[in-house]
Amino acid sequence: MQNTDIPSSSAPERDSGDTSTHFGFSSVPEREKAGKVAEVFHSVAGRYDVMNDLMSAGLHRVWKAFTIGRANVRPGMKVLDIAGGTGDLARAFARRAGPSGEVWLTDINDSMLRVGRDRLTDLGLLLPVAVCDAEKLPFPSGYFDRVSVAFGLRNMTHKDQALAEMRRVLKPGGKLLVLEFSRIAKPLAPAYDWYSFNVLPWLGRKVAGDEHSYRYLAESIRMHPDQATLAGMLEEAGLARVRYFNLSAGLVALHEGVYLG
Repeated sequence: MQNTDIPSSSAPERDSGDTSTHFGFSSVPEREKAGKVAEVFHSVAGRYDVMNDLMSAGLHRVWKAFTIGRANVRPGMKVLDIAGGTGDLARAFARRAGPSGEVWLTDINDSMLRVGRDRLTDLGLLLPVAVCDAEKLPFPSGYFDRVSVAFGLRNMTHKDQALAEMRRVLKPGGKLLVLEFSRIAKPLAPAYDWYSFNVLPWLGRKVAGDEHSYRYLAESIRMHPDQATLAGMLEEAGLARVRYFNLSAGLVALHEGVYLG
């Protein structure tokens, strides 16, 4: 990884003890979830983008483009992309922030981050990268103008703690953007369920050689809070002007909130 000095952090520690949490539809000790999620993404990192295109028929690019537009990153801004993986959002943010800006690509999974770093380097973008846990961000309070997380929040053990950390590192007036799978419109739910639990694992087996990870993907989506619940969680984390946009009939939702200071 690129060696970059990370500003000092004031993030709190959290002891998970022996409490259980969900891993897809299974229940596991909290201390084990991060490792299990890591196994999933170590396994799929090399085929992650190909699978995204196949699974969403390319729609993930439209969802991300909408998020980039809502972020409204301007020259000179500081941006943190959490669970940034292969770097789609970081690339777009860096081009908008320009040479006077500062865009960090971070992920808890070094396999995913390595793919993203190499891709950005191939494009001539040498961004600071860091392996870090969203629940304990290694950045000072009030450092960033924008914080984004795309398709990563549902994998975090303590979503409330992660959202509080994202708010902590925002400057007053800064915006958080959370792009994530959500609750699809009810008339489409039966077809979506069939696709999720039949086609996704089959694609995972045929294309990525990993049926289990894509079955976990389908299960983790069902365990993630719905649109209204997540909006409430952003407010509880200290964000204002919280709103969300349903994309593709609620298959995905973009939540955003502003830290007023």
